[in-house]
Amino acid sequence: MPLQATEQLAQLGRRIRVARIRRDWSIADLASKVGINRNTLAALELGKPGTAVGVCFTVLWALGLDRSLDAVADPDSDLHGKALEASRRPTRAGKARKASDDYDF
Repeated sequence: MPLQATEQLAQLGRRIRVARIRRDWSIADLASKVGINRNTLAALELGKPGTAVGVCFTVLWALGLDRSLDAVADPDSDLHGKALEASRRPTRAGKARKASDDYDF
């Protein structure tokens, strides 16, 4: 896993932990609300890369932070992807083609 991705995953885990602590919930409390094992939640908070993305989304939902997920991988904010797509578009329109009269009865 790239170092930058590892660091971002660890940062997300720390943020989830802070949100849980601010709500005065123990790991057992939040794990119970989400329906997962305490060890799974602990792994998420530690930024372990093997934790399922579904678990992450469910924990964020339980914390009330799911609205912030709308911006994750939003195609409208993908400037690099938009530039690549635009570079593949034709620069001018092609000539209009006549319909074939092969089937004219």
